[in-house]
Amino acid sequence: MKKSLTIILLTLASVFWGVSFILTKELFLTEEHMTVTILIAMRLAIATLVMVPLLLLTGKMQRIQRKDIKWFLLLTLCEPFIYHLCETSGVQLVSGSLASVVIATIPLFVPFGVWIAYRKRPRIQVVVGVALSLIGVAVMLIGGEGLRGNFRGMLFLTGAVVIAVVYTLLLVKIVDRYNPLVITTWQNIIGFVYFLPLVLCFDAANLPLLSYSPRMLALLLMLGICCSTLAYSFYNHGVRHLGAAEACVFNNTIPIFSFIAALVIGQEGFSWAKLIGIAVVITGVIISQRE
Repeated sequence: MKKSLTIILLTLASVFWGVSFILTKELFLTEEHMTVTILIAMRLAIATLVMVPLLLLTGKMQRIQRKDIKWFLLLTLCEPFIYHLCETSGVQLVSGSLASVVIATIPLFVPFGVWIAYRKRPRIQVVVGVALSLIGVAVMLIGGEGLRGNFRGMLFLTGAVVIAVVYTLLLVKIVDRYNPLVITTWQNIIGFVYFLPLVLCFDAANLPLLSYSPRMLALLLMLGICCSTLAYSFYNHGVRHLGAAEACVFNNTIPIFSFIAALVIGQEGFSWAKLIGIAVVITGVIISQRE
């Protein structure tokens, strides 16, 4: 019973993360004056307003130890600051389903980061998985959307993947001393502080031009609560009860939910190139995680 519940929660986390790419794209399509920094700042603010009271009420909130302040500042600089700038900018320029496929390759490149940082050679399955996933992304680009129009978007998404790998390598410095939810909450708080000056300096004029319609607010609430709060909570629950390796497998389904959501709301049309590309990427990720 407990394992079944954990599987359901992990599946919901993948659904939320998959849909997040489509919701982000929808905000850019429907809000002419929405910018990358405003969207991220609002999303982090909503996640913080939800998580801080929850942790305080449950007594799980932890203060950052003085020796770890530098690691939290550096981690937050990587993610959510630089990572979300790259990821959200990429989603603004390419389709949500393609963005989700590229971001889903992050676990593939972590072993190569470990190889560079700690001289631990990646397994042959990882190399094969990376090759297959890159082929899948190429199929989506060439057959589905074209390389020319997506060059800048792909650069941003590639930057997000690189930053996520660096973040993972840095996370080992503090992950054993803090609850994962506490780490995420502090990152959201510090990340909002990072983004606020950017919004006030460069995008303040756009704030009164936003519609603040029920649709816009609903999309932001879904991103902040479902994608930045519930999804991380469900995933951390899965890691605790099934282990990191088993829980990580569920992330392979994120592009599927992005593709389905894009079709349902009419944001994207059906394309065999996208479908085949997603299948090849997921196959590559699964192969890379096999022992």
